[in-house]
Amino acid sequence: MDIESTLIPVGEVAAAVDGFLAASPAARAWDVETAFDWSRADAGRLTEGQRSAVQFVTLIEDHLPGYFEVYHRYFPVDDTVDRAAFIHNRELYHFTVRWALEEDTHARALTRYQEAAGIAERGALRAELAAEGQKPFDLPYDHPVQFFAYALVQEKATQMYYQHLRDVVDDPVLASVLARLARDEARHFSFMADVVGRYLRVHGDATVEPIRDVIANFRMPLADTMRGYWRWALKIADVASYDHTEAYEHLVKVIDRAVDARTDRLDELVHFIEEWRTVA
Repeated sequence: MDIESTLIPVGEVAAAVDGFLAASPAARAWDVETAFDWSRADAGRLTEGQRSAVQFVTLIEDHLPGYFEVYHRYFPVDDTVDRAAFIHNRELYHFTVRWALEEDTHARALTRYQEAAGIAERGALRAELAAEGQKPFDLPYDHPVQFFAYALVQEKATQMYYQHLRDVVDDPVLASVLARLARDEARHFSFMADVVGRYLRVHGDATVEPIRDVIANFRMPLADTMRGYWRWALKIADVASYDHTEAYEHLVKVIDRAVDARTDRLDELVHFIEEWRTVA
């Protein structure tokens, strides 16, 4: 499929980007150096499972260069696309660079916490992160709505996990870090939800099979490349009573908000998502 032929109009993506940036003014930004009192970080107040969860999510967040490269590859801003696609992708780029900055801040905050709390030594942690960071990351999609539907689920699932983990940890510094991360992920989810809704309104039933494919084959980032991922993921899920498929219900809400009345195909998609949640 020619991805350029299935893009939403540039005005739609620009409106979504403008809305996200308006809700994310520079004055609301936070930085790793001054947002927390790192001297009070204490991994001794965490259970073994909670420390493991911090290590796990640090690896996931730190793979940011791979995630960002996916958007650059599939929505390029160079001469490999025609002028209309370039203009669309350039508008989207305003979001992706802000999103990348915020996600990189998450990786740095979690890394800083590990160092300050005594979980890991900086040099050894760098090497550990590099071992995963050098592995390739890709999303096997050919319809643009899939990139946003995937990120919608992934960002919402991540937000919920950070909230759940925050509620059970006993270190106030880590709780504060997780609260910041969860708020950012909530805004990222809102952007993805906005874009998916726009695709639904513009392309209607043509989005059904692409979104269905995302759900049928969904994997959280690094699930297919990190050694021992599933065993580790199950362990950290137990720590905070978490199931990523909880995010599926939010996709259903996006579908319902985007259309005045479901078509038969959209109705089938919703039933599929709900059944997949039950099976999972």
